[in-house]
Amino acid sequence: MSNIIFIHQRLQLTLQPFFNHHKLLNMKKTLSLSLLLVLFSFANAQDQTVKDLKKESEKTIAKDPKDTAQKTWKTGGIFNLNINQGSQSNWAAGGDKFSFSLNAYLNLYAFYKKNKHSWDNNLDLAYGIVNTTSLGSRKASDRIDFLSKYGYAIAKHWNAAALLNLRTQFAKGYAYSKTAAGKDTSSVISNFFAPAYMLLSLGVDYKPKDNFSVFISPITARYVFVTDDILAPKFGLDSGKNVKSEFGAFLSANYMKKIGEKFTFKTRLDLFSNYKKNPQNIDVFWSNVLTASITKHINFSLNVDMIYDDDTKNVDPTKGPAPQWLELMGIGFAYNFGKK
Repeated sequence: MSNIIFIHQRLQLTLQPFFNHHKLLNMKKTLSLSLLLVLFSFANAQDQTVKDLKKESEKTIAKDPKDTAQKTWKTGGIFNLNINQGSQSNWAAGGDKFSFSLNAYLNLYAFYKKNKHSWDNNLDLAYGIVNTTSLGSRKASDRIDFLSKYGYAIAKHWNAAALLNLRTQFAKGYAYSKTAAGKDTSSVISNFFAPAYMLLSLGVDYKPKDNFSVFISPITARYVFVTDDILAPKFGLDSGKNVKSEFGAFLSANYMKKIGEKFTFKTRLDLFSNYKKNPQNIDVFWSNVLTASITKHINFSLNVDMIYDDDTKNVDPTKGPAPQWLELMGIGFAYNFGKK
């Protein structure tokens, strides 16, 4: 307000020489009063504007949930650890003095979805050992399985897709037998990357529901790696060769079902036909996992796997190719990685 009075006084001094006449003096008073009112109104308007801006700046903006962008990545996993131990002393029913078994399983996944693009990644790791007084330490399970699939939507429930799969194991595998004298003996029948199966495939992926999909490919390259020269012939490789290439058709079906509030069933079936040799002999990989949540960190699990490969010799060399079966069941610690 002091600024307004000062401006008004300066205007009076400036206009004084021009207002000597009585009429001009009245005009001067009228003009000065009008100017004072204009300046006063302008000052009030400025004060109100400042108050409005301050009030506006103090407002908080609430984010509308409908405006949030959809997450493109979904990640998570589960870790299971089953441990069993037993001991005996002077036990009339008989048995080993000490037994111990451990089986660990880790599953990690990362799924990407944005517009027409999708990218599914899954990693399964498993390893188990059994130790008894009479038999010593033996391997119970051993698996490395990585699957990656990219898809581009071409129609409802249908994607053009590319798939990569790698399967192998962590450590040496042995076959156990007895000599003519009844002595236990063992021989190495597998090892890390002996064998390893890598599959590259182009095809279509049918996914009518989130928990079921079928990938079909008439164009698939499969490579069998055996880094041990001695073991190579056991897996259908020529002597002195460490890699065998195959070309054929491939199908992979995946299904997961929630049974009630506690049980979850997950299955995967892979079929491969080699155009180059005996295409009628279908190679099979079938994996099944049933889990039940007992408490937050205690799970029951049942794993049943079956593998059939016409080029893989039987553990018993006197017999031909046969299905390979693995069954594991246990109760133990479980930890679920949070879904993000």
